[in-house]
Amino acid sequence: MSKRKRLLLSLGLVTLVLFLSACGNTESITSDSTGFWDGFVIYNFSRFIIALSELFGNNYGVGIIIFTIIIRVILIPLNYFQTKSTQKMQKIQPQVKALQEKYPSKDTQTRELLQAETSRLYSENGVNPYAGCLPALVQMPVMIALYQAISRTEILSSSNFLWMNLGERDPYFVLPILAAILTYFTSKLTMMSQVDGGGQTKVMLYMMPALILFMGSTLPSALSLYWVISNAFSVGQTLILNNPYTIIAEREAEERANRALERALERAKNPKKKRRKK
Repeated sequence: MSKRKRLLLSLGLVTLVLFLSACGNTESITSDSTGFWDGFVIYNFSRFIIALSELFGNNYGVGIIIFTIIIRVILIPLNYFQTKSTQKMQKIQPQVKALQEKYPSKDTQTRELLQAETSRLYSENGVNPYAGCLPALVQMPVMIALYQAISRTEILSSSNFLWMNLGERDPYFVLPILAAILTYFTSKLTMMSQVDGGGQTKVMLYMMPALILFMGSTLPSALSLYWVISNAFSVGQTLILNNPYTIIAEREAEERANRALERALERAKNPKKKRRKK
């Protein structure tokens, strides 16, 4: 999947969350709610958050924080798979660019050849170009369900946490701004480990925090709280599973080793030059 398509998909998913959250059913969720989405997903989300909150003296903000951490822990294997897939993708980027230079024409036949060769390259190296989107695809229904569980459960939508009412937007915009900052750092750390970020990735670096800031400023503060904890978890997870500073250091060490090997081979091919220097 191209960077442009990944960008459009991510923006589309965020827009979908905003649309479904704003236009979803507004009826209260109770034990009498029916249907898979209302009666099973949202109702059980609501019950789970309430049960977690009761463990901390009916503090529903803490319940949402613990709920978010549990969701992120469950997603660790998926994020680990995404990280490994991204690393494999980065390693074959020079080969992908070579194929693009080999098939530069825009006619249908050439594009089909490029697509076939690229797919073969992915298959040989065990790369899944769609793996990078899996965590986002999984989290979209979670965010929509969380929003509706908060807004459609009376005890949650009327509860206070710190300076906020969880069912209303943050009056001081502290959480939306913090969520946007953490989103930026998560994207920045990911981009640092890439060989070639490209224009599309840089657009994403600023677009996603802006969207999170806008949505956090208009939606209930409970969702902003979810984003803050989730993105803080992502920053820590990235530093552990895909530390860009370690990757950059390893890449530079590999480049130095390759340059040293090239110089050694050059000297082996031209021993006379070596004698003259002596």
